[in-house]
Amino acid sequence: MSNIILTEEASKEVKRILAEADEKDQVYLRLKIVGAGCSGYSTKLDFDSVYNEKTDQIFEQNGVKIVVDNRSILYADGATIDYHNDLNKVGIKVDIVGISSKSGCGQSLGYA
Repeated sequence: MSNIILTEEASKEVKRILAEADEKDQVYLRLKIVGAGCSGYSTKLDFDSVYNEKTDQIFEQNGVKIVVDNRSILYADGATIDYHNDLNKVGIKVDIVGISSKSGCGQSLGYA
């Protein structure tokens, strides 16, 4: 089981977005980690109404269900999903222990 942390601030922002969208179906926060060229990785956060018990793992933090596919879970251990609303950075950021914040060609894993 992966150790994924969704901070309270990020949880509030996800819940706010979902409330504004007025979704009637179950919606998950999907974390995906993909190759980004130059031997690096990129994180992707989306909302998804699909959870496949054969290909995904599901976690719940602060009342938000997070879905991670089995391939991404290999890299997601220790991920922290946080929300910032500062002058220079606004948005949800994924930090993953053991994965550099930049790919080999300088592409940031920064804000989603």
